[in-house]
Amino acid sequence: MSALDSRAPQTPPAPESAPEPASPTGPSGAARWAADLAMGVRFALAGGRESWARTVLTAVGVGLGVAVLLVAASVPNMLGARDARGEARETFGFEQVERSDRSALYTWSDTEFRGEGVRGRYIEPEGGNPPVPPGVERLPGPGEMVVSPALGELLASPEGELLRERLPQRITGTIGDEGLLGPRELTFLAGSDTLSDFPGSAMRIDRFDEVGEPEPLDAVLLLLVVVVCVVLLFPVWVFIATSVRFGGERRDRRLAALRLVGADSRMVRRIAAGESLVGALLGLAVGAALFLPVRGLMGRAEVFDISVFPADVRPSALLAALIVVVVPVSAVAVALFALRGVAIEPLGVVRDAGVRRRRLWWRLVPPGIGLVLLLPLVGGVDAERGTIDTYRIAAGVVLLLAGVTAVLPWLVEWVVNRMRGGPLAVQLAVRRLQLDSGPGARAVSGITVAVAGAVAVQMLFGGVEDDYVRPTGHDTSRADFQVMRDLRDGPQARELTERLEKTPGVERALGTAVLHVPEAGAALDVDAPWTRVTVAECATLEQLARLRSCEQGDVFVVPPAEDGTQESGAHPGARPGARLDLNSPVYSQTEEAYEQAGRPRPWSVPADAPVVEARPDAMGRYSAGVLATPGALDLTRATHVRADIFVKADPAVPDAAEHIRNAVETGSPRTQVLRLSETDQSSRFAAVQRALYAGAAGVMLLIGASMVVSTLEQLRERRKLLSVLVAFGTRRSTLGWSVLWQTALPVALGLFLAAAGGIGLGAVLLKLVSVPVAVHWTSLGVMTGIGAGVVLLVTVLSLPPLWRMMRPDGLRTE
Repeated sequence: MSALDSRAPQTPPAPESAPEPASPTGPSGAARWAADLAMGVRFALAGGRESWARTVLTAVGVGLGVAVLLVAASVPNMLGARDARGEARETFGFEQVERSDRSALYTWSDTEFRGEGVRGRYIEPEGGNPPVPPGVERLPGPGEMVVSPALGELLASPEGELLRERLPQRITGTIGDEGLLGPRELTFLAGSDTLSDFPGSAMRIDRFDEVGEPEPLDAVLLLLVVVVCVVLLFPVWVFIATSVRFGGERRDRRLAALRLVGADSRMVRRIAAGESLVGALLGLAVGAALFLPVRGLMGRAEVFDISVFPADVRPSALLAALIVVVVPVSAVAVALFALRGVAIEPLGVVRDAGVRRRRLWWRLVPPGIGLVLLLPLVGGVDAERGTIDTYRIAAGVVLLLAGVTAVLPWLVEWVVNRMRGGPLAVQLAVRRLQLDSGPGARAVSGITVAVAGAVAVQMLFGGVEDDYVRPTGHDTSRADFQVMRDLRDGPQARELTERLEKTPGVERALGTAVLHVPEAGAALDVDAPWTRVTVAECATLEQLARLRSCEQGDVFVVPPAEDGTQESGAHPGARPGARLDLNSPVYSQTEEAYEQAGRPRPWSVPADAPVVEARPDAMGRYSAGVLATPGALDLTRATHVRADIFVKADPAVPDAAEHIRNAVETGSPRTQVLRLSETDQSSRFAAVQRALYAGAAGVMLLIGASMVVSTLEQLRERRKLLSVLVAFGTRRSTLGWSVLWQTALPVALGLFLAAAGGIGLGAVLLKLVSVPVAVHWTSLGVMTGIGAGVVLLVTVLSLPPLWRMMRPDGLRTE
């Protein structure tokens, strides 16, 4: 990456003579190939300091790419192991079982702490041999819990002080790895002796590992997964191909010396292939060596809520074998392809760049083929379908991205050949690029294709986001949280509301006591219809219905909606004069719950109760049924009451959300705290998005490391020339700026091409899913900005070695 370069005279290459036929007693073709490859191996390993340096740089560059490929090849095992552990500890596909010595009551009690989810479960054994989830040696008793290592660390740290108030149980053990999704997961299992008091709040189980059939990804999500994989992995291959070409000019000069002693052109190409093969094979070893510490680091890191155990980071045997074969073959193919425009003659090396310009037409062939593959699929990817033509789409995306890397060298050459004048540093940089723009374009090809892919993926995510991010109807101006808790009677509901009103960070709390009851005298049937009865003060009832007036002792009837929003047969008691039974189970209307209900406690809706129209609450729901003030219905007569409280938080109070949860989640498995949000995002869509961000972070780190290696290689190639320029009086600052400009020009052109190519690919992908084409300019700016930032950082890191190379000892030669 210096300013000038010495070149052999730009004379047309002499025509190659036809190779002499092998003599009958001479070596066979295979033997010649083996001998020439072996000579290339010897040059790479025993060719002196320059050869060693080139081999080491190639091995490091290829090794970085191989390490990333090995991590990518481990993704199927990582996901499979996480899913297997998740299924082994859950009961999502449970069936109602009878009480026995092996049964237990089990319920969920998830919570959140400072934006991070905490998985919680409560269990109450019903016999001497209850089921035990994986990773747990002994079930905790009442007031005890076992926790994951990460949750234990958090609770023991000063940062977990607020969470300790919410989980007051005594820690009696640690959940093992087989019971966790990842090492950083926050989860607990607590014992209880109150689940049997609320039959509708828990389910009875006799074993774990009960899950329903997984819902397959729809076609649009599957398309997102395929595109994300291609976009993340293709830059890795580009970087490996770039690494194989490190030190190409010095290698070509050595090959010219071989021509001088009698080697023909085919022989020197085989020798070059042997040198590249050594670098690739060493790169495989370096990649495997780098993979081991990376594997350990992944067990201690958490990226976008994703953590994995090191034992799960195991490459698939098939994919690992594919990497071992494809990387060396690609190295040899790239080395031979790089020599297509080079005539290595006994008296020097002549490149086509000095005689003819790069041609554009063949560089447009790959994206053209990609369009031919993708355009017939326009409009054919529908979320209702479960399959797509995976390989065809992947091939089309790869070819379109390959077109970006293929066009970049031509674009850089076309632009720099038309540049004239400017400051001395700019002239030196432009002249160097005019002589040979290939290394400069190759150095930024990885970042170019990565940015192009990122722009396309962001367009696709933005285009289909509306299908996976839906409005909830929540009114966050009225409430930020909804608190729901199962209670034994109404006074407990009032007490909970009063406690919330006094909690730090709460502006207001509107509480209701909700009963789901049948009509008095109704048959005790699990399918019996129920009526919702809501008891609250007038100020709260006015938020639920349009009331002309409200005084203590009033009762109102809200008939079910006629638009079908309520289930068939619901709220039969929502009429004046209806008789309801207040002593009835609430939610899970099981025969056992009816047996525990005891004697009926009838209550009559006043015959003169006015019929009113419902208003949506903060959740956007309409409260059909009966609305009553505490003076009209004595809640001490009711059993199995649910407190339903809307809470508005004060944004000025730090950790207001944690204080609210602590006020109600005091070791109780019967409490739910829901954060209101105007939109709701599909969990699968969010998972794909998190995977994209995590993978993009890794690819950007790889690209940054690759550009450092590439820059050092180019500086090493130009060390003698830099020293000569300094010896003749060129200012070091001028050379430094020339290096910066020599990087900045290809980068600017690369990012421009990445933006154009990314928008084009994104438009095609949006057409596949029948979504109007729209460019997200903010995402485009962010992606190009990140790319420019990575290049700027790499350039700054290359200045110290550049300064060291501008010394007189750089004139030494062997």
